[in-house]
Amino acid sequence: MSGWPAWLSADEVTLRPLTYSDARAWRELRRANASWLRPWDATAPPGSNARPSSFRGLVWRLHSQARAGTTYPFAVEVDGRFAGQVTVNNIVRGSAQFASVGYWLGQEFAGRGVMPRAVAMVIDHCFTTAGLHRIEVAIRPENSNSLRVVEKLSLREVGYAPKFLHIDGAWRDHRIYAITREECPDGLLARLSSHESHE
Repeated sequence: MSGWPAWLSADEVTLRPLTYSDARAWRELRRANASWLRPWDATAPPGSNARPSSFRGLVWRLHSQARAGTTYPFAVEVDGRFAGQVTVNNIVRGSAQFASVGYWLGQEFAGRGVMPRAVAMVIDHCFTTAGLHRIEVAIRPENSNSLRVVEKLSLREVGYAPKFLHIDGAWRDHRIYAITREECPDGLLARLSSHESHE
């Protein structure tokens, strides 16, 4: 089953493929939010020979992975403005039908329910159109904003991974959250909307 390319929307939030034409908006948002994002950004470990990519190089790599069916790189828009990214990574087919999801958002868009809605849409897409069965999200224990996203979505914490990813210049521990298709038969976005309506 193919899940890419895809365009998703709910209320003021739209998700679409990240493109080369996003370069200016992406750079401006990353520059304005450098200190806000730095503690949570992936970095290259010593000896990996990986160099920071240009935006064009990043998009080329993500598009190549999308064509191979291993990544879905979504741009997040709020009321038509570029606001961040949600990326489905490490898609495994065969008997696993598994993937992980990562995300970032500009600070000015935080606290408005944008990222829980975006992640819910992406997971619903993965479980329906893309035919995946299980999605994981790995979060640093110190990242309270990101933890609130999975809490709002009622994702289960399934483990703790010491020194899991190289983030902000060092190997960092992560809390692991996961959800399977059976856990949200009516969709994660519907579950989120129901919770929000009762708050």
